[in-house]
Amino acid sequence: MEDLSPRPGDLEPIETASRDEIAALQLERLKWSLRHAYENSPFYRKRFDDHGVHPDDLKTLADLAKFPFTVKTDLRDNYPFGMFAVPREKIARIHASSGTTGKPTVVGYTAKDIDTWADLGARSIRASGGRAGDIVHVAYGYGLFTGGLGAHYAAEKLGATVVPVSGGMTERQVTLIQDFKPRVIMVTPSYMLSILDEFNRQGIDPRESSLAVGIFGAEPWTNAMRREIEDAFDMHAVDIYGLSEVMGPGVANECVETKDGLHIWEDHFYPEIITPETGEPVADGEMGELVFTTLTKEGLPIIRYRTRDLTRLLPGTARSMRRMEKITGRSDDMIILRGVNVFPTQVEEQILKCAGLAPHFQIELTRKDRMDVMVVHCEATGAASDAEARAASARELAHHIKSVVGVSTKITVHEPGGAPRSEGKAKRVVDNRPKE
Repeated sequence: MEDLSPRPGDLEPIETASRDEIAALQLERLKWSLRHAYENSPFYRKRFDDHGVHPDDLKTLADLAKFPFTVKTDLRDNYPFGMFAVPREKIARIHASSGTTGKPTVVGYTAKDIDTWADLGARSIRASGGRAGDIVHVAYGYGLFTGGLGAHYAAEKLGATVVPVSGGMTERQVTLIQDFKPRVIMVTPSYMLSILDEFNRQGIDPRESSLAVGIFGAEPWTNAMRREIEDAFDMHAVDIYGLSEVMGPGVANECVETKDGLHIWEDHFYPEIITPETGEPVADGEMGELVFTTLTKEGLPIIRYRTRDLTRLLPGTARSMRRMEKITGRSDDMIILRGVNVFPTQVEEQILKCAGLAPHFQIELTRKDRMDVMVVHCEATGAASDAEARAASARELAHHIKSVVGVSTKITVHEPGGAPRSEGKAKRVVDNRPKE
């Protein structure tokens, strides 16, 4: 593979600043962010007042632990625009992701927020080995999902040429890669494996393609998958992290020269690791739940957002900013399936719409042809237990889940009493995907 180590002048000064310099900047920006949230967001004013804290209480970075958490349901409960800290007409763009009910989780960005996002996305592409002048093939989905437009604006800000392909049309993806010869591709890792299959189906050697860098995010992926992609394409496979509530792709990114965890862009996001059960902060190096506070966002500042992602913070290596390990799991039962957030409660809501189904179910995660598959095991009611009725219920449930949640699923409708049962707390999700 090509040596993509940065050249002199490639890095921004903040990427190699001292820890003292980074901490001083974080404290200054954190004071602003807390005050901005308190003074301009009715939600945060009430939340801070209810917890007996005020922005003036922050004297050191450690004082952030005095402030209350924000969780995903806060955004849902304030749907659509109740979390904004600027007048709606100052919002330049709205994105949304699936919530735990039919209502999406809405986020808003000012023009300055969009510029910041593009800057950090460009930094992420550069850390991955991308450079101005590259052709960047963007195969993330466009629309309310932050992936496509986040990658698009980032590549443009870097000075690259963008090919906005979006997802799907796999045969065409390969044709465009062959014809346009992009150096960088940004896509989910599972879909990259589908692109690999299409290369092989067409009899084209992927190692002879123009691709030198793949930037993969929006779903968990293993180092085993990294090795498979890198070996197949003779390219670098690099991890990018983001979530719409905090910004979108570009909150953290691996550096291609080390690939040893994702450097968090700490000049714009303050990370904490907490014990999920107690909410107490833990020391760097200890495993726990990742929490983010935005330091510069205007439209939707987020204070101590519980991501539910489990990881640990480590010292910087290729950059001064701290690293987070690859996500090892979650502290809740959310599933990330092909870039879409899925909660068991969403599936349950759709089952309850189907008259022929009883409210007993279990979700099984499997992998077929290297793509993650969700199988919903449920059971028929006594009045709809014949094979034809069960097949009709399966079609109905699959339609509801696709329409409301946004993912295709396999439905297995068992006879009455046939769905898996658990003693005590129901085990709603069984992960039978192969481990690394």
